[in-house]
Amino acid sequence: MVAGGDGTIACAAAALVGKATPLGILPLGTLNLLARDLGVPLDIDAAVAALVSGTRRRIDVGEVNGRTFLINSVLGLPARVTRHREVHRRQLGSRSLLRWIHGVLRHLVRYPRLTVTGTIDGVARTWRSRLLAVVIGDYVERPGHVLVRSPNDAGQLTLYVLSQLSLVRTLRLALGFALGDWRRLPDVERLPAANLTIASETRALRVMNDGEVMLLPTPLRYRIHRRALTVIVPGMGERR
Repeated sequence: MVAGGDGTIACAAAALVGKATPLGILPLGTLNLLARDLGVPLDIDAAVAALVSGTRRRIDVGEVNGRTFLINSVLGLPARVTRHREVHRRQLGSRSLLRWIHGVLRHLVRYPRLTVTGTIDGVARTWRSRLLAVVIGDYVERPGHVLVRSPNDAGQLTLYVLSQLSLVRTLRLALGFALGDWRRLPDVERLPAANLTIASETRALRVMNDGEVMLLPTPLRYRIHRRALTVIVPGMGERR
């Protein structure tokens, strides 16, 4: 059993990939995206009860340059903003909060577009974007449900590319999430991939795997390990 957020769970999962030992999840993070995908209750008492009587299920695991992730791997602006948040998290008070908000808005306006070359299933393309997200499986559109994935055991990656991410476009994307109709927005490019490599002129790129930011050398080589992790999920009558 692992209690924590998505990054903590991914860290524990790295030790269990390819093994028969099942992983039980107690969601104590901010977003708890994996728990939501698997139907694990967000209430801790309910999660414990559901896991005690739960069943085993095998899910896909993503890997980039030897680093494991279970949900997504993000490049560009979100990784920069998350790093900025971590710097200010240790500082308390309204002044620190205002500095954090100012920094987020500054990144949103001034952060330069990232230029990379991606090779998807042997075909090369170049993007200048503000955000790239490599997702295990794919997101589904449901009103009121943000960033819900299905399936998570099909052995597939999906690449999302956002060339622009201004304040107005971010608000429009947020509205699309709320309405369950966002994948067809003109700013969103969606590309299924079985094999993916991302190259850049820079020697390393800042990558956010399941909410944890790290610096990885380029090129970034993404792989999918189909049904490589065993997790405990609630029975059909216990999911919430």
